[in-house]
Amino acid sequence: MSRLWSRLGARTAAVALLSVGVAGGFYLGEDRETQQQGLTEQVSLEVDRADLAYQRERHAAHQVGFAKQRAAEYQAKLRAAQAAKEAAERARKAEAAAASRKRERDAAAKAATKPYDGPIPASCAEYSGNRKTGCALMIDAGFGIAEFPCLEKLWTKESGWNHKASNSSSGAYGIPQSLPGSKMGSVADDWRTNPATQIKWGLGYIKGRYKTPCGAWNYFQNNGHY
Repeated sequence: MSRLWSRLGARTAAVALLSVGVAGGFYLGEDRETQQQGLTEQVSLEVDRADLAYQRERHAAHQVGFAKQRAAEYQAKLRAAQAAKEAAERARKAEAAAASRKRERDAAAKAATKPYDGPIPASCAEYSGNRKTGCALMIDAGFGIAEFPCLEKLWTKESGWNHKASNSSSGAYGIPQSLPGSKMGSVADDWRTNPATQIKWGLGYIKGRYKTPCGAWNYFQNNGHY
């Protein structure tokens, strides 16, 4: 705006100087009235021209400001649209993750642990949970009760008798820590959730490789694995 006023001031000064010069020249002439009228018209014309130029420049400045405002508003709308898009994507991912977790919970519920319903010898009554099942199945597999303390220690070290124990680094799974866990599928398809299936496989593995649970426990103590 200061540039506009500077230009207007320059034009006004030019008009004033022209007026003085013309007035001085015509003052020396003979037809002062006619000359004065011409001078007035010329000055008025210059003033009109200066005013028109000022109005044009002012209009141009207004158009530039309006264009900048529209551009800023457009950029703001773009940013808002992008933010809304990102928020919608986050919501979609969160919904998908929640649905995935629900499917996993439903699958886990369907694959609930099957309780052991076989006979439990009196000599195994002092144990509970998977250990009691292990004791009963060990005797059923032909091992004497004296072998169970070794088996109890071995699988306590390996898995804590947790039929869902999983070693993320090696891939071993279940009470006997079968590697891979799918080997226990040779006993039954429910090897992921059924402690009895895992124990039967583990006892077969021990019998084939170490003869007895105590043989497996002795090897584990010396080597850190069996």
